[in-house]
Amino acid sequence: MDLDLLKTPGPTITALTAPFWAAAEEGRLSIQHCEDCESAIFYPRPICPHCWSQRLVWKDGSGRGHLKSFTIVQKPGHPGWIPVAPYAVGLIELEEGPTMLSFILRDNQEELVIGSAVEMIPTRIGGRTLPAFRQTQSQGKGMI
Repeated sequence: MDLDLLKTPGPTITALTAPFWAAAEEGRLSIQHCEDCESAIFYPRPICPHCWSQRLVWKDGSGRGHLKSFTIVQKPGHPGWIPVAPYAVGLIELEEGPTMLSFILRDNQEELVIGSAVEMIPTRIGGRTLPAFRQTQSQGKGMI
């Protein structure tokens, strides 16, 4: 099934999150960086959670990371996702440091492996471009 045809609710876009969603629509992963302590920050916030600075800027991330954890969703919480169930969502530890929750692209037979390298693949889901991730290499046996 084409993920773009899903009838799913879109993200709530606010003034704070607009730069993230605009970058996603352009196929980029943009995350906040603190100009004082140099920490990378995700999810978007008005102040740095590390040093409390308000000097946050948006920078493009590498789009690379590692699969920290995942689950296979058998019964979606929203009926719009039923056509693609079962599907995977996972915690991605970005190369820059923060962790984000994301849709994991995979073939139904592909085993997901915690710790495997992943890369962002801009993906049309429900009429929007979202940052989804895919494993970049086969890691052998894993748990699904």
